[in-house]
Amino acid sequence: MLPKWQSGVVTDIVQATPNTRRFWITLPEQPTFAFLPGQFVTLDLPISDQRNKRWRSYSIASAPHGGNVIELIIVQVIGGLASPYIFNNIKIGDSVTLRGPHGIFVLPTDLDKEHFFICTGTGIAPFRSMLRHIKAHSIPFHKIHLLFGTRRREDLLYEAEMRALEAELPGFHYHPTLSRQHWEGRMGYVHDIYRELCQDHPEAKFMLCGWTAMVDDAQEKILEMGYAKKDIQVERYG
Repeated sequence: MLPKWQSGVVTDIVQATPNTRRFWITLPEQPTFAFLPGQFVTLDLPISDQRNKRWRSYSIASAPHGGNVIELIIVQVIGGLASPYIFNNIKIGDSVTLRGPHGIFVLPTDLDKEHFFICTGTGIAPFRSMLRHIKAHSIPFHKIHLLFGTRRREDLLYEAEMRALEAELPGFHYHPTLSRQHWEGRMGYVHDIYRELCQDHPEAKFMLCGWTAMVDDAQEKILEMGYAKKDIQVERYG
């Protein structure tokens, strides 16, 4: 049974990068919005007369905390319908209609193997939720690598937070990489990083989130490395 549609109120908006914004939404119809780290909500936006063309899904970037406020991170897509409407029309205090939570791309219950969280752009959202949940509840894990690829330094979402988590969580490793700007860190694409880290073929699980092209490419490469399809879980955007 699908969750019912409900109204939310946009309580804060912050420009995160030149083309990405963080939106905090309060859900006054329920004191607690229960969800699993990694799940998403669907917004119903007035951008079409056809119901299914009005719906857009966004991963929840915040962790479950027992309250009724969630954070979404949304990128403005040139030529799109939904994100230009959101960026140009939705302001603090506005109401939005949403439904959720949905999805099975969630924090694994067993983290005894090495885990690779691989993402590009706003695909970091579900992993941020998972990592914040791990920290808040001191959930034990063997080793987690967050591989985050983007074009420029200014596009690195949650960079300071991820570096702080790396310092606070033994076994967590943050691997940002830029594809179009020289900097003091790693350059190139996420694929080079997991192939390098998996040269000795450790027992591992892979979670992929981002644009379809990256996810499909990574899935193919990981299978070529000798891992099984059951070791890979994916969430595609677009």
